[in-house]
Amino acid sequence: MSLLFSSYILNSPKGPLKLANRIVVAPMCQYAAVNGEATDWHLMHWGNLLNSGAALFIIEATGVTPDGRITPACLGLWDDKTEAALKDRLTRARQLAPAMPVFIQLAHAGRKASSATPWHGGQLLSVDQGGWETEAPSALPQLEGERLPHELSKDELQGLIQAFVAAAQRAERIGLDGIELHGAHGYLLHQFLSPIANQRVDEYGGSFENRIRFPLELFKAVRASYQGVLGIRISASDWIEGGWTPQETAEFAVQLKPLGCDFVHISSGGISPKQKIAIGPNYQVPFAKIVKDTSGLPTMTVGLITDPHQAEAILEKGDADLIALARAFLYKPRWAWEAAAALEGQVASHERYWRCLPREAQAIFGDVKVGQR
Repeated sequence: MSLLFSSYILNSPKGPLKLANRIVVAPMCQYAAVNGEATDWHLMHWGNLLNSGAALFIIEATGVTPDGRITPACLGLWDDKTEAALKDRLTRARQLAPAMPVFIQLAHAGRKASSATPWHGGQLLSVDQGGWETEAPSALPQLEGERLPHELSKDELQGLIQAFVAAAQRAERIGLDGIELHGAHGYLLHQFLSPIANQRVDEYGGSFENRIRFPLELFKAVRASYQGVLGIRISASDWIEGGWTPQETAEFAVQLKPLGCDFVHISSGGISPKQKIAIGPNYQVPFAKIVKDTSGLPTMTVGLITDPHQAEAILEKGDADLIALARAFLYKPRWAWEAAAALEGQVASHERYWRCLPREAQAIFGDVKVGQR
């Protein structure tokens, strides 16, 4: 049997969550929200990916405060309106697809907030352009020449922890199956981890133990209030001299494990425009292997994994437990169907799609019998 199409269990205090296969739709920002509220774009987008054949879908980076959004068009989960809008679109999308676990990625963008959407340059917005004051571990800009972010006080850090806790409780009320905290791609938690962005002189900066302190405190608080599957996405390397390293990522994962971390999702980069990424197929897989081997935590790998046999080989080598794809699913929303045909696996599909497969691929839906009229 294909490993990619074997089941996998994610455990949590609430109990085991069974995934039908090892394919994960990674979180992808859509920049389609209005005042943080999900829109009909999300209904269409989510419905499409819930019909993908993957085993798990993770909703995009979702701001726990208005100021924590990457852009003014980013999704949020900080009040009753954002909660109601997300619940409405997600409930409707789930009714139009086979049952599939859905997680949400809770995030705060830190100094990378208040930005334009990618197709408008992605740069920091002025207040006149609809932007706002950003906040960060230290008063250091993402790009040279940008206005400085506000350096967060200890009291403000505690307020942010409570914002994450409140958003996690909202996620549970909505009926989401799990939460991924965003500690990657140069956003707030990553900013605390990296010496490139964190140059504090108190107990939250300086040494490795100090730089991981706030992310650990935040994780512990969310875990205490949320019993579902809880994990974190981490940039394993800053790809810059003097930055956060894969070895530190592995040790951070070791520290997370006794706090009740159920999985880690390993990516990289995002802390500095000076990064030099050695990009290519599987370029982040070695980072996932280091973290998996060191921590023993269930590990997702992601990044330029585009071929089913490539994904299968990663699992066969034991480099990761789950394979996450992002843009590949935007380009090929039925990527998992093609993978099942290539690897002799099976996927779940809505009955309205049962007639669409060529005869030689019909086994991917199992023993489905469809009559004609």
